[in-house]
Amino acid sequence: MRARNVGRDFTQSLRNLIGGEMKAYTELLSDSREQAEERMLAEAESMGADAVVEMRFETSEIAGTGAEMLAYGTAVKLE
Repeated sequence: MRARNVGRDFTQSLRNLIGGEMKAYTELLSDSREQAEERMLAEAESMGADAVVEMRFETSEIAGTGAEMLAYGTAVKLE
């Protein structure tokens, strides 16, 4: 779960009014996605898995001020 920065919210709100990419949010989402994937892979490795298949991402907003990024898949042991 990651919280947004108040200053970032203000500047991105202005960007929303005039249009264009919200780069600060794009970066936050990208970083969150990478961290969620790393955590999932570390958990799979701790279970003795060799790989993760059918991996997916899911996001949701929390209380209007934060977001969670979930990475999930099936940990497998190759023979």
